[in-house]
Amino acid sequence: MPVGKHPGGLSLRAMLPNAITAAALASGLTGIRFAISGDWNLAVYAIILAGLLDGIDGRIARLLKAQSRFGAELDSLADSLSFGVAPALILYLWSIQDLPRLGWFASLAFAICCALRLARFNAQIDTDEQPHKSAGFLTGVPAPVGAGLAFVPFYLWTATGVEEFRNPVFVAIWLAAVGVLMISNIATFSWKSIRPRRSIRLEVIAVFALAFGALLQEPWWTLAGICAIYLALMPLALMRYGKIRQQRRELQRASAD
Repeated sequence: MPVGKHPGGLSLRAMLPNAITAAALASGLTGIRFAISGDWNLAVYAIILAGLLDGIDGRIARLLKAQSRFGAELDSLADSLSFGVAPALILYLWSIQDLPRLGWFASLAFAICCALRLARFNAQIDTDEQPHKSAGFLTGVPAPVGAGLAFVPFYLWTATGVEEFRNPVFVAIWLAAVGVLMISNIATFSWKSIRPRRSIRLEVIAVFALAFGALLQEPWWTLAGICAIYLALMPLALMRYGKIRQQRRELQRASAD
């Protein structure tokens, strides 16, 4: 029987990671409530909190050896709402409702792309042949990262006060573009593929500490900078994966000969 799966229901140790997933879902949905009342900062903070909770629930489940099919399905459903539906509605209410039809289509496109990405992920859970995963990469932009990227216009608008960043046409195009990145087949970095050398790990810790300090002092500029760095690293991920794929082809040719 799979770990953490019992005919009588969830095991006691499986309750903690699933409770964290449920909390992430509650945080994402609460972001919609804040957006309805016009509390834009709190709405975005709620989505960020959902992303932090989503980042630890799976790790806790693996640490407790409490992985289950139920947990995987709950996680995907929560991600679809917290990182697909919620950001789409928040950005619609914040800006693109001024484009009644096209703006709503952009929001729909983002939410649907997020759901499709998660459905593809679930469909491939038991698939042995996953070229990107076996090389330590992800396929497309992950849902939490996509939600973070979707809010880049909001980060810049809040940090600078420049109204052009709230332009509904710009926000709608940006939102749809991020949705396309989520369902794309491009290789993107995962935590497994980013392994700093031992000689620079102290420097990496220092950079993380400085980034955390910047996040406390200038949250919106810092979030915008993190998104910019992630986008800048995407071509590098493509190049690294291309080299790995080329090496695999050469090995296959050598073994065939």
